[in-house]
Amino acid sequence: MKTELKEKQLAWTRFWAWYERHMTESLAITALIIYMQIPHMVWNADLYLEAGMISHVHPVLDFFLYGVDLIEIFPMINIGFLIYCRIRKSKNSKNA
Repeated sequence: MKTELKEKQLAWTRFWAWYERHMTESLAITALIIYMQIPHMVWNADLYLEAGMISHVHPVLDFFLYGVDLIEIFPMINIGFLIYCRIRKSKNSKNA
């Protein structure tokens, strides 16, 4: 039982060490996804105002611009990871 707990803690520690090493790449992906929200917001406003300038032009374009809304879940998770990583790092520096 104790070895399983130690293995889980070791895996968790290795994950956070890996995440800290790749934080820049993670932030770059998050920024890209957030910047992709700009055309989505314009498309959404066009859809809401029923202007038809961007929305309903082509079903594939509508599909991709709607799909951008669904991938914003990943930056939300990433921001949670970043906050937890910073808290964890500050607690470890206080304990050392």
